[in-house]
Amino acid sequence: MVGGDRRFKVSKLMAYILRHSPWEFGLEPDEEGFVELADLIRAIKTVYPWVTEEFIKEIVEKDSKGRYEIRGSKIRARYGHSYPVVLKHEEDTESKVLYHGTIRENLKGILKEGIKPMKRQYVHLSLSYEDAYYTGRRHGKDVVVLLIDAECLRRKGYKILKAGKRVRIVKHVPVECISEILD
Repeated sequence: MVGGDRRFKVSKLMAYILRHSPWEFGLEPDEEGFVELADLIRAIKTVYPWVTEEFIKEIVEKDSKGRYEIRGSKIRARYGHSYPVVLKHEEDTESKVLYHGTIRENLKGILKEGIKPMKRQYVHLSLSYEDAYYTGRRHGKDVVVLLIDAECLRRKGYKILKAGKRVRIVKHVPVECISEILD
């Protein structure tokens, strides 16, 4: 069994490596962001020497948001990249509403320009209020959750992609697709 604290720390490092800085650890991702699992394990072992392949696979399997994907001998983050990757995710054509958590101080800009991906490639949206709230808490305590009209996004030509079990991504959320601000 993977210990919670150990799993959390290794998962954070995996996210950093796979989403933001594979080159810092000597990894060369392909166009979809995949790296060899064995190479990732070697990189992680420079920080956590006790890590095993089974440990990494358990992190991937137990991740509630589906942040990671193993395909054959390769692994990648499914979303959240700050460097260009080609994500060939399935389109979400069913969701009617989605949620985005942020801090109140961001509202003015969002209500002027919509939700932008900022330093990432995509805007992250959640399937539930709770997940969006939790995501917003990473940025501060005064969290607001925005209710997003998924049908509006589709009408405007935006593709909503299934990036994880409970995460959807889209290139931008125009102001007119924000249907409500939930405190």
